[in-house]
Amino acid sequence: MTAPLSDLAHHLIDAARKAGADAADVLVVQGTSISIDVRQGKLEQAERSEGIDLGLRVLIGQRQANVSASDSRPDTLRQMAERAVAMAREAPEDPTCGLADPSQLTKDTDSRRLDLFDPSDEPDPATLQQEAAQAEEAALAVAGVTQVQSASAGYGRRQVWLAATNGFSAGYERSDRGLSCVAIAGTGANMERDYDHDGRVYATDMRGAQDIGTSAGERAVQRLNPRKPKTGTYPVLFDERIAGSLIGHLVQAINGTMIARGSSWARSLLGKQVLPEHLSLIEDPHRPRVGGSRLFDAEGLATSRRAVVQDGILTGWTLDLGTARKLGMESTANATRGTSGPPSPSVGNLALTMGDQSPQDLIRDMGTGLLVTSMIGSTINPNTGDYSRGASGFWIENGQIAYAVNECTIAGNLTDMLRRIVPSNDAQPHQSRVVPSILIDGMILAGS
Repeated sequence: MTAPLSDLAHHLIDAARKAGADAADVLVVQGTSISIDVRQGKLEQAERSEGIDLGLRVLIGQRQANVSASDSRPDTLRQMAERAVAMAREAPEDPTCGLADPSQLTKDTDSRRLDLFDPSDEPDPATLQQEAAQAEEAALAVAGVTQVQSASAGYGRRQVWLAATNGFSAGYERSDRGLSCVAIAGTGANMERDYDHDGRVYATDMRGAQDIGTSAGERAVQRLNPRKPKTGTYPVLFDERIAGSLIGHLVQAINGTMIARGSSWARSLLGKQVLPEHLSLIEDPHRPRVGGSRLFDAEGLATSRRAVVQDGILTGWTLDLGTARKLGMESTANATRGTSGPPSPSVGNLALTMGDQSPQDLIRDMGTGLLVTSMIGSTINPNTGDYSRGASGFWIENGQIAYAVNECTIAGNLTDMLRRIVPSNDAQPHQSRVVPSILIDGMILAGS
């Protein structure tokens, strides 16, 4: 981490103190991003951005305010501090706001062991363009593909520094590479589209452009000539690409903000069964080369591996300092923040226990049902867990894929659905959310 970001953070803290703040913390983010889009073999769009963002939170007693800027000149720092202090003096009191006690702060702040930054040279835009063009070419080579909606390659690099008046001061550096392709099959009113993509910390870990393009094309062709399935109650298999959304609903429901507000369908489930008894949901923020990894949270607390769900039992909420104080609990070191607001709780890396069967095994055993590969819209009642979403994918008959389906709705209740999930063994270990395909036996399906 370069010294200027650290110096800039401390200059802003000094300005806040001079302006009258009792306490303050600062987040500084400096980044570079490149995005290349190719269409019909030619460069369609190229973007490069470089910039710095600063976020300042000041506290006066039990009042707080946050300001942000993208200008690091000394006069701007002074104005930020003065405005933040003026805002805090007018803000309502919040008895749960405040920085971490110095005794709570971690000393383990050297993030290099997490391997979150690829030290190789920044990719030349021509290299990214070539990768996107190769993906597009591979997709167009698939029989039935009529056009490619987009083929994009990108690179990002960020330097982050967090400092506060309680003595915490540390930062880290991240990088990422990405490649995606969206293919369209068919013509006129009978067109269907699908996609594939990959994103990694290290460029050398990326899948090949041809593989991504071919996969996108094949997926689009498989979706041609869809039908509406019959209305009824059937087993539903959520493809690995979207299965994480089911776990995401649970993660959202146990967020400390939702629990403190009393607006979560999971508010009475602490210490109770939320998944089948043989399944666990593990948060591990220290996985190398994974974008969601971090040694410390946005309040300077040490992160650690924890079982969010252990053998089917919900073990705790996801908390930052503020929500922990509201609930009379301890923070789980899950504070996150951007430059424009105060900390709030959120989880990073998660892994659901995988099963022994492949998706093909589950399809064979489910007999007749629905394989969901994409979803649209969302009607989910956060208080009751009632679930209803538009879906498309493939109809299963006699344990085999029979035809593509679209324009259907699947419905149930998350409390019941999650207790009956059957995971496959196809989770992608490089992702932040390692969730395999998930089968739920008996969901309401509204079709024709």
